[in-house]
Amino acid sequence: MEPIPLPSPIHYELILQLLEKQTMTSLGQNQDLRNQVNQLIITLRKAASQQKRLEETFQSSSLVIDHRWSINHFADKVDYS
Repeated sequence: MEPIPLPSPIHYELILQLLEKQTMTSLGQNQDLRNQVNQLIITLRKAASQQKRLEETFQSSSLVIDHRWSINHFADKVDYS
């Protein structure tokens, strides 16, 4: 069986750092927008955690994970249909 492609965990970390350190700072005291960004941060943390659990399940099933850095990582294998 071929390795299972998954996003690289760094993708989550990059987006979370951007939202926490730059987006939130730029919003100033706008509480409504800060709440919306905070909800997005929570959602991304949950997604990263869920992916980690999925990876653990794959590994316990002896499936190999291939962390991808972009959708074009293996362009010849990408299905554009």
